[in-house]
Amino acid sequence: MEEFGAAVRQLREATAPESVGLRPGGRRTSGLRREELGELAGMSADYVRRLEQGRSHPSIGVVDAIARALHAGRADYERLCALAGYAAAAGQVPTTVGPGATRLLERFPGTPMFVSDAAMNLVAVNSAFLALGHWDLPGDAWDWNIAWRTFCSPFSAFQQSDADATDHEAVLVAQLRSTALRYPRDTALAALLDELRTRSRRFDGLWRSPRPVDAYESSATFVHPDGESVTLLGNLVAIPGDDLAALMLTAAPGSADAARLAEVVGAAEGPAVLEVGQSGPG
Repeated sequence: MEEFGAAVRQLREATAPESVGLRPGGRRTSGLRREELGELAGMSADYVRRLEQGRSHPSIGVVDAIARALHAGRADYERLCALAGYAAAAGQVPTTVGPGATRLLERFPGTPMFVSDAAMNLVAVNSAFLALGHWDLPGDAWDWNIAWRTFCSPFSAFQQSDADATDHEAVLVAQLRSTALRYPRDTALAALLDELRTRSRRFDGLWRSPRPVDAYESSATFVHPDGESVTLLGNLVAIPGDDLAALMLTAAPGSADAARLAEVVGAAEGPAVLEVGQSGPG
């Protein structure tokens, strides 16, 4: 329990008293005192000390109480739960597009980007991504899920080499395996995984025997509705505080693909950032 105790102490010392309704004055050190955390969480200062020293194993109720007392964010709460040996009580994959994700989409107007949740559902896109014109919606329940579209309903306008497709599939399975461990109570996620394993032998095989992931990137060619194509490299960037991820699609500087991308994006219309939703579970 030493790691859990160290995490509690780190959060306690990093919590501004005024952020939890206490007066900040008259302190020799920053953060909260053990007595203050104990009072806010409904436990003694001695018990807080034992927790921080790794001499006591907390119940899930204690973990919840400490997280509430410290106004811990989702990422910190999930870390405390994991270190104590529990699944996060909420158990649901978060889908809220926070200000950080929105700023990321807004500040790269010339770069096609989307943001997905931990279950690989698209939750927001920018106008440059929509300008590629490849994301058609056939009406399936999991239209906005990247893994579903890859393994069960592939895009005709999205083309990859065998090597890039292999890397792309390995990343998707690795992401979903990690998500299933973090959110074991999410019934929508469980339904998605069951459907993927039932409908796709390829996904089921990778789920049983996952490939190692060397890099969270792969290349693909996008065929625009006008018949022209552009080859882009996709890089996955984590947004840990919201448990989201952003995919950035870029072309080699000075290349013909970069010129073509600029042409396509330059003709883009509509809002800079568009939040999207899924019509079904997952």
